[in-house]
Amino acid sequence: MAGWCARRGWPVHPLAAGRKTPAANCGECREHTHSPAQCPCLPAGRWCHGFHAATLDQQRITRWWGADPDLGVGVACGPAGLVVIDIDAHSAAPPSRHRILPGITIGDHIDLAGLANGFHTLAVLAALRGRPNPADDTATLRVRTPSGGLHVWYRSTDNRRWQCSSGSSQGRALAWQVDVRAHGGYIIAPGTTTRHGTYTPLGDAREPTPLPAWLAQELERTGHLPAPTVPAPRPVPPRAQQAVLAAGGGRARLSYVLAAILAPVQECGRASEGTGFSDALNRAAYTLGGLVAAGRLLQDEAEQALRETATAVRPGQERRAEQIIRSGMTEGLKRPLHATSGRRQ
Repeated sequence: MAGWCARRGWPVHPLAAGRKTPAANCGECREHTHSPAQCPCLPAGRWCHGFHAATLDQQRITRWWGADPDLGVGVACGPAGLVVIDIDAHSAAPPSRHRILPGITIGDHIDLAGLANGFHTLAVLAALRGRPNPADDTATLRVRTPSGGLHVWYRSTDNRRWQCSSGSSQGRALAWQVDVRAHGGYIIAPGTTTRHGTYTPLGDAREPTPLPAWLAQELERTGHLPAPTVPAPRPVPPRAQQAVLAAGGGRARLSYVLAAILAPVQECGRASEGTGFSDALNRAAYTLGGLVAAGRLLQDEAEQALRETATAVRPGQERRAEQIIRSGMTEGLKRPLHATSGRRQ
């Protein structure tokens, strides 16, 4: 099984025999704490430090599992380019409503009777988005776990570093009792047997299909990407500067000013990527921050206009947009933009 995974480009590492956890470090590594990058075992071909030791080297794989065929097989998700949806089947009382689907309000009028595990919450999320339930996705590799849960394997098709999460976390989470295995984590390979049973593939699919776009949007919405690098504030665009000057000192032409400042952001909507959206939004937020500082515009109005425009142009990227808006506004508020001079004061 380890060799089969490696031939598909999925780096593997040993799991302790009969268990879900990585094989133990050597005695030296257990006694002297150090980071994986400082470990002499890894360059020497030993398996210390769990998924950090994952490899595609067939000779090393033969040596590891040849010495102990009872070792399980773990796959390092990040290097393998995998995003695995780990659905838990443990029946339990659900948490408060705001934690069932993070970021999505579930009103008190909605009956949650019977909702008891990750299969239910993922089905609710898919239904809310009008999309097929990943648990029923027969096109991709799905693996039944010994506890009755399900691993739904997908392949990332871009360079985004999706992050792991736990469905029970009060921080980053996709849904209650639905974990995400990606960069910084590993998944148990199909065919591995623990003391509780075997991880068994379902159906005929043996390869992961691309991560569905709607699910990628949900992962992004719920914080499964690293914090973006927010571009540094840029000078106020000439078109926006001209709009501020033309509007004079009153609020009568506020809509004209907003339209001119937000126009570059709206233009990014003509293409899905590669149109400088982050830079355009940052500059707009910086400019509106300057107007707020000059007393020309209320901050709530500015932020609402920025959020509405960003959501229309890049739906599903609200978290990233909020970070960019906050950064640009913070810098703009330090430099009032007055209509009388057209210069930052």
